[in-house]
Parts: sequence; C-alpha cells; structure tokens
Amino acid sequence: MDYKLLVLDVDGTLLNSQHELTKRTHDTLIKAQQMGVRIVLASGRPPYGLQKIVDELDLKSYGGYFIAYNGSQIYEAATGNLIFERRVNPELLPYLEKKARQYHFPIFTYEDNRLITDTPDDPHVRQEAALNGMEIVYEPEFSICVDFAPCKVVLVNDDEEAINDLYGRWKLRLGGTVEVHRSEKFFLEILPSGIDKSGALSLLIDQLKVNPMQVVAFGDGIRDIGMLQIAGHGIAMGNAEESVRACADQITDTNDNDGVAKALEKAFETLYKSPEKIPLNEINRQLKTSMIGHLGISLTYVSDSRVEATMPVDHRTRQPFGILHGGAPLALAETVAGLGSMLSIKPEEYAVGMQVSGNHISSAHEGDTVRAVATIVHRGRSSHVWNVDVFTSTNKLVSTVRVVNSILKK
Repeated sequence: MDYKLLVLDVDGTLLNSQHELTKRTHDTLIKAQQMGVRIVLASGRPPYGLQKIVDELDLKSYGGYFIAYNGSQIYEAATGNLIFERRVNPELLPYLEKKARQYHFPIFTYEDNRLITDTPDDPHVRQEAALNGMEIVYEPEFSICVDFAPCKVVLVNDDEEAINDLYGRWKLRLGGTVEVHRSEKFFLEILPSGIDKSGALSLLIDQLKVNPMQVVAFGDGIRDIGMLQIAGHGIAMGNAEESVRACADQITDTNDNDGVAKALEKAFETLYKSPEKIPLNEINRQLKTSMIGHLGISLTYVSDSRVEATMPVDHRTRQPFGILHGGAPLALAETVAGLGSMLSIKPEEYAVGMQVSGNHISSAHEGDTVRAVATIVHRGRSSHVWNVDVFTSTNKLVSTVRVVNSILKK
C-alpha cells in the first residue's frame, strides 16, 4: 500500500444501499488518513450534499478534497476553497427547458442548499433533495428564474426509452457544447463541455504533484471508469456493472458488505509488515497544526518496533536560560510512542496514553536538535509499553522515558 491519494465514489461505493457510511468503513478510512493517505470524494452530488460525509471522515483535519457535480467543481476540505470550476452556459437553459416540456420531463438544478425545479412533486426530484438534505424550490418558469450559470442540470423520467431517445439526439446535437450523460436509469445529466470525474482527478493529481501510480480509486458506475483507469490501482465494487468490473485492476465486495473497508484492510496487512512504506511527509504535514507541529517535532523513521523523531531546542522547547525544558522530552517521547502504537493497531481500535515516566540524564542547549528513539518493549492485546531514549545531535543521552499506552476497542 504505497498510496498517497485514495479516491472514492460516494453512492454505490462508499455508502451502502441506505446511503449510510458504516462504522467499519468509517474506521478504516480514518486509519488510512492517519497513515498519511489523503482522501478524495468524487461524486455527482452537489457540495452541500457531500458536506456531511466530509465532516464524518474529518477530511478537513487530514487534508482531503472533494469533487462535486461529477467533476464540475473541486474543493479543498481544510479551507473550503474552490480550486476548480466549470459551469453550463446559461443561454442553453431555455432550450433545455423547452425540450424537457416537449418530452414531459421534470427539470432541476442546484444552488447552495436549494434544489430548483419546475416539478416539485416528482418522486425522483423529492428523493434527490432528501438525499442531499436540500430545500426544494418550485419555479414554474425554470429558465427565467435560474439567473445563474449552473454546474449541472438534470432531466427526469421513468420512461427509459424516452430518456435514451433524447440522450441520443443530444449527444449528436449538443456535442462540444455540453456533456450529456445517463447517471441513473431515470436521470439525464447535462454538464459543462469536457467535464467528467477523470478530468477533475487528473487536474488534482497534477496540482498535488502526486504520481498516478500512488493513487487508488474505488467506483461502481460507468462515470467512474475513467478515474479507475487513471489511478495506479482501480478497484471496482462487487455491485458494479460488468463493464466497470472489466476495466478495474481488482474487484472487492459490494457496498452493502463494506467492500471499501475489506480492500483497504488487506492493504493494511501488507503495510503492517512493511511500515517503512508509510509516507512520513504526509503524516508530518497533518501534524503541523497540532501541538506536535508547534513544538517542531518531525517523524524521521518508522518500523514495526521502532519510531524516531527530531525536535529543535529553541524558543518553543527551551527554558528561559537556554536549556531544553524538562517537559519537552516527555512530550516528544509520548509523541513517538503514541504514533508507534497508533500505526500498528487495527482500524477499530484506539491507542490511549496511560502513563509516562522519565529520567533526565543531561542537558541539551538552544540551537541543538534532539532525536528520540522509541523501541517497543511489550505489544499486548490491551497495552503497549515503549522505551524512549532522547539524544543530542552528538549522541549524548538527554532523557530516558517509559511510556504505556492502553489499546481499546472503539
């Protein structure tokens, strides 16, 4: 599992058939982020409809991203900044509305927390609004009242033959102007020209300067094929269509049987055997805004029984007269021992610090950088015991610390 980016379709992949994020999948994805892997949600949903999942997975803390409207927008979760956007030309709306009425199709679009439609009582429209937690706004003169450029417009009908007929016509007539897609059996989507999930993912990969071979993607639908092929490892859900399964590198279990979690758990088993593959730069990036980051602590090495980190002796960690503060080596020791336990336990477990006791042997002076070496003394089912030695840059022993962590089930 040498991945830096984990890309997840939402409905039919991340969520089960009841549109729920199960505990097992949630815990596994939190674990993945703790190990330095960033998560990208890639969905046809509007940003408002993704926010709950963004919060549940704590993408803000771990530096994640989300792609909305099947590629029309990309957001950075930590800041909420919109880093990419394309919209449908609003001059097309009267034509789309005219054809919707001709075919007796309800039409709708999104704005913030509102779903705007000319047919508020249609069951599919109501279901879409409920799924995304949005307010339905009735506008009988749809194209007049939508006074903005939408990111996506959707036509609805249960008549699959009628939808296929209009889909075929628009693929020919509107090609190069907009993208026309079948997202559900009863939905016909209109997106800005050139927009899809794979294009948005490619742009994000370029911006983050991530090697595509370090990207793993999960999906179940036709709209996910492109991103499964762009990723170094594409995984199709067990409930995916046959054409999607044929394009994937791996097939996992269904979304109702925690397929995402099961595939990642196997990857974790490999990672536990080779913990040196954990991307320490990503973990250090995550820690920058925590107390660990404020003390200048930086992880430098991880194995199954050893963790190392450095910490500067400066204004953050010294006493007023320029000598390393006695509490700083203890914080450093708890950091390496805590991370060592956290990175080696199962996704459904917590590592909780229970006891720390240290002996200060000698001093370290301002301008030096101390190094902590943590080795595990005992790894049991309910507790881990670590010995941590802290050295100066000349390998003089500063402190020796014993840390006990309790391992609890979530």
